[in-house]
Amino acid sequence: MGCRMENAPQIDPTVPSPARIYDYLLGGKDNFPADREAAENLLRLSPNLKEGAQANRRFLIRAVEYMTQQGIRQFLDIGAGLPTQENVHQVALRHAPDSRVVYVDNDPIVLTHARALLADEKRVVAVEGDLRRPESILDNPEVTQHIDFGQPVGLLLVAVLHFIPDEAAYPAVAKLRDRLAPGSHLVISHGSVSRDLNEDVIEKGKEIYARSSAGMAIPRSREEILRFFDGFELVEPGLVPWPDDWRPREDEVRLPRLPGVDSYAGVGILR
Repeated sequence: MGCRMENAPQIDPTVPSPARIYDYLLGGKDNFPADREAAENLLRLSPNLKEGAQANRRFLIRAVEYMTQQGIRQFLDIGAGLPTQENVHQVALRHAPDSRVVYVDNDPIVLTHARALLADEKRVVAVEGDLRRPESILDNPEVTQHIDFGQPVGLLLVAVLHFIPDEAAYPAVAKLRDRLAPGSHLVISHGSVSRDLNEDVIEKGKEIYARSSAGMAIPRSREEILRFFDGFELVEPGLVPWPDDWRPREDEVRLPRLPGVDSYAGVGILR
């Protein structure tokens, strides 16, 4: 896959991006002053967000490992974010070298970095797409050339659905589900309303994301997040209230649920 840098969309560094905010929280360097300012404002509201982001990343790694153990060899990561350590393709290829991975994002800087990083890796592609328009992903020729939807797929929607309003989020996940073959897996992590934060702090957090390229952040309850798994059977231990509670490894640093951070995580299988 070529980088196609000449076709890269323009990047506005003055508008914070959720992907770059997340990159900053993970300790990454691919962010601008506006992203760092937004992240620091969020940390003033909820000081444990960095630890929450790291726990979310550990969940993603364990979920990919689990799916390779179940025979999944195709991965579709929507809202993939900026490349960091232990990306989906690195975990998948380490455990199953015949895996194929498609990264999807609508952030120009994500695509620029991913395409440069993956230029010589034929098993992985990065494409532009928006979860709010799932057909733009499902019918993208680069996606359909790389993913056989007649075979099980590992669909990852990690820390992305809380940026999509109800009227787009639920239909989008349903359309993606309807294209998947039985045996496919759905991986979701999703921000919720922390019981430790008062309404004023929650609203201030929403205002920060309202000024980002996402335009909003929508924390959902456990019941609302469970709706995304309609048609899927949750694998043990189900939809857990903290990412580190999902199949933790004995050799892994594991944090208990932290004040000010609520994020549900789970994996479902399509029967």
